[in-house]
Amino acid sequence: MSITDERRAQVIAEYATKPGDTGSPEVQVAIMSERITNLTEHLKTHAKDFHSRRGLLVMVGQRRGLLDYLKRKDRERYVTLIQRLGLRR
Repeated sequence: MSITDERRAQVIAEYATKPGDTGSPEVQVAIMSERITNLTEHLKTHAKDFHSRRGLLVMVGQRRGLLDYLKRKDRERYVTLIQRLGLRR
């Protein structure tokens, strides 16, 4: 359900705005999107896992908050990020 260290490093390298960047909204949203994707796949096979479902909803809300923040601060970065991640909106 969580992502491996190797995959996390790949995501950070792909979405980092500068070397050593792990805290920018782009990186945080990308990591959270990866975790959401993994958890969604888990819930397809374990439909009655309501504890994980609640965790998924919390993560989706956190990602939405980060995306709203980015949209307020820099609209261009927001649009670029949702296109790269393939998110709706």
